[in-house]
Amino acid sequence: MGKENIINADENDKGKKGPDFIRQIINRDLETGKNGTRVHTRFPPEPNGYLHIGHAKSICLNFGIAEDYEGGLYNLRFDDTNPEKEETEYVEAIKEDIKWLGFDWKDRLFFASDYFDKFYEFALELVNSGKAYVDSLPAEEIREYRGTPTKPGKNSPYRDRPIEENLEMLENMKNGKYKDGEHILRAKIDMSHVNMNMRDPAIYRIKNARHHRTGDKWHIYPMYDFAHGYEDAIEGITHSICTLEFENHRPLYDWFLNNVSAPCHPQQIEFARLNLSYTVMSKRLLLELVTSNLVDGWDDPRMPTISGFRRRGVTPTAIRKFAKEIGVSKVNSLIDMNFFYYIIREEMNETADRVMAVLDPLRVVITNYEEGKTEEFDADNNPQIEDGGTRKIPFSREIYIERDDFMEDAPKKFFRLAPGREVRLKHAYFLTCNDLIKDKEGNVTELHCTIDPETRGGNAPDGRKVKGTIHWVSAAHAIDAEVRLYDNLFTLEDMADMEEGKEYKDYLNPESEIILKNCKVEPSLAHAVPGAPYQFLRKGYFSADSKYHTREKPVFNRVVALKDSWAKLQKK
Repeated sequence: MGKENIINADENDKGKKGPDFIRQIINRDLETGKNGTRVHTRFPPEPNGYLHIGHAKSICLNFGIAEDYEGGLYNLRFDDTNPEKEETEYVEAIKEDIKWLGFDWKDRLFFASDYFDKFYEFALELVNSGKAYVDSLPAEEIREYRGTPTKPGKNSPYRDRPIEENLEMLENMKNGKYKDGEHILRAKIDMSHVNMNMRDPAIYRIKNARHHRTGDKWHIYPMYDFAHGYEDAIEGITHSICTLEFENHRPLYDWFLNNVSAPCHPQQIEFARLNLSYTVMSKRLLLELVTSNLVDGWDDPRMPTISGFRRRGVTPTAIRKFAKEIGVSKVNSLIDMNFFYYIIREEMNETADRVMAVLDPLRVVITNYEEGKTEEFDADNNPQIEDGGTRKIPFSREIYIERDDFMEDAPKKFFRLAPGREVRLKHAYFLTCNDLIKDKEGNVTELHCTIDPETRGGNAPDGRKVKGTIHWVSAAHAIDAEVRLYDNLFTLEDMADMEEGKEYKDYLNPESEIILKNCKVEPSLAHAVPGAPYQFLRKGYFSADSKYHTREKPVFNRVVALKDSWAKLQKK
């Protein structure tokens, strides 16, 4: 692998774009023969929650880069260094999400806990070389001694413990002879360093907690900054790609690698994380939403988690395209959620079968249609697909239409159904409303209409036109279904702009989930399966809910509405 392997990141896009800045770095490394012309990346999630759309961007970047280069490799590595917050459930969920996105780490699955013994050896190297010490200051005093960004810190009174004493205390820490927080192992760097991450950072903290993989073997666990670079070096990672908040940690990453016998020195590169409007990306806040029962679990279709989008009906290809379209930047920015919806809508327009579903049904009796008669009409499954196939739609004397497709006192520009007006029933006949039935409160409960038998298929032989076309479902053949309309989880576009004194819960959108119980859908949806996309004509793109949908009790989620807000924003 050499110069011939240097790629344009978007070479499949007819050369419209050049390589992003990370691929430019890798291309330069290949030109100079750095890393033996190897490209090896990794994705290192903490198993303390489910992955969200921001992680999807990182997965697509890390794994995608490795796939771009001949012989490139990528690892999945769980950073399981905090036993108090980690669960096997999260490990399995993360693996499922990554495979669903279309990536396979094959035999390169690792855990930070695989390297606990090696980490300890590196810690001993630092202690023996006088570059690490056991500090016995209480946590509050350690914070005070650290100083501020404008004020240098001061050395701990324990900074000059003899090496032998440090070694003995560290061994006792490892063996569980101290209480949580009683001591801590710190690197000995510079308490006046302008970068506060370099002011004698913590290496090991005491946690007498059982680990989900190592059990009770360890009573000390490494800090992320200490473990991160060593994990990369042990695995032979060439380019350690992480988000911008770790930029100030890079000198520490390098210091730890430079001061022990690490097998190699990977290069840390930072990029801007994904910030999406009308949602939060903090796993802590997402966990709080779940534990407070404000959402229906991590896979709630309103959640920005990968499992939430999957349950909602979003496809992995749409997420991968979204990650590619937003690109890789060094500057943090807020991505409009409408752009994500635009990507989803564009794909589903090409792939979704067209069906008819009535979400707020109003019964219509066709008085000049024979009772008990049924006929069928042909309808295209997807006119966007050549040879996309057709289906049969049953028609009978009684049908359902949308309640808002009828208006008793309609203005002139209302082109749907009203008393004395004629509309086209999609694929079927021209329909005229003649009478209506009301309940005691004056609400319209039923319409009596007639069809023009000469307009079968939706066209009039005399050439007359109607301005309105509405969808419908045969009452005799309709399937009862529950339909869930989803919208943004929060009402505030940028959750970083919360007003003083308010918290994120104050901005929850009360209309983020609207559940409609009495919907009527055409019989072809009896065979719907989760993940299969459908366009409910005039209503949006939908998919069967993977958690609650059954053939006996269908449940459909709106993936995205038909309205294209992003296209309108572009025109403006």
